[in-house]
Amino acid sequence: MKSIKAANYFVHFNEKGYQELNTLISSNSYSSIFILVDENTHEHCYGKFIPLLAVDCPIEVIEIESGEINKNLETCTGVWNVLTELNADRKSLLITLGGGVITDLGGFVASTYKRGIDFVNIPTTLLSMVDASVGGKTGVDLGVLKNQIGLFANPELVLVDANYLETVTPREIRSGVAEIIKYGLTYDVSLYQHIKDTSDVNIVDLIHRSIEIKNEVVLKDPKENNLRKILNFGHTIGHAIESYFLDSEYKENLTHGEAIAIGMVAESYISTKLFGFPEQDLKELKEMTLNIYEKTTILEEDFSSILAFLKHDKKNVGGQVNFVLLSDLEKTEIDCKVTTEMIVDSIKYYTS
Repeated sequence: MKSIKAANYFVHFNEKGYQELNTLISSNSYSSIFILVDENTHEHCYGKFIPLLAVDCPIEVIEIESGEINKNLETCTGVWNVLTELNADRKSLLITLGGGVITDLGGFVASTYKRGIDFVNIPTTLLSMVDASVGGKTGVDLGVLKNQIGLFANPELVLVDANYLETVTPREIRSGVAEIIKYGLTYDVSLYQHIKDTSDVNIVDLIHRSIEIKNEVVLKDPKENNLRKILNFGHTIGHAIESYFLDSEYKENLTHGEAIAIGMVAESYISTKLFGFPEQDLKELKEMTLNIYEKTTILEEDFSSILAFLKHDKKNVGGQVNFVLLSDLEKTEIDCKVTTEMIVDSIKYYTS
């Protein structure tokens, strides 16, 4: 599979990825290598990865607890302390081996430790393959507020090996599909149609095309001043719902993709009301979403808390919530203002 050239790094696939990683390590004469994992990737992925790593320098494994709830500064402090205790220096390399939490947090840890050490992303979930590991965004949550602390920093390379998907649950696979649907709705309708109309999809092809799309957008707008904002479609309401369910002791946590799927349905409803997004496409998106994801119960008593989380969305400017909406498939409207009543109606549309 053809490698993808990003800003100042490549996304490599399968065997070529391991070859390029070993070349990177040998050519940079790293003093030490640290591999960041969680308990799941330590058990299921590390053993597959380590025989393919051909290095002479010392290797240390740093394990953190899995889950979005651990994507915070406290965890970062723990990793920074371990790096310090193990004498990591500016010539050390950090390899992230895991899903979105590992790649987001690991990139942030590496890019801030001693003002920045090199890091490599090896995503092991569909979500991290098509989204978190590519594009240069790193960061952690502040409490349950998503990605409030972070910075832009690029890895030395990204290695995508779809074989790691054998180690994750079907629920996690579905979580990643939501981001692929987003790329189709906002950028490549043929990708969306392929998911909608085909029961037997080639996941490797979907991964490659999704990374191509994100990379094309990021190259044109790396700091999210304009075009890159389209990648936030579904995430404004979706992140608020995800944070609320994470914060509530009475709700079962949602995966990122489950929350974003709700957000895409809600924001497509708003798009229909404000910009004439076709009602038939809205209906089909809702039907497809409910076929892929179990319907989430959101009660009217939940609305005020969800709206409160919306006020902390990192895309807000001057206290105003900014939305990305659709006027048609592949046609986006950015920095849209939406009334509270319309937001509530959109969530009601999903629950109806």
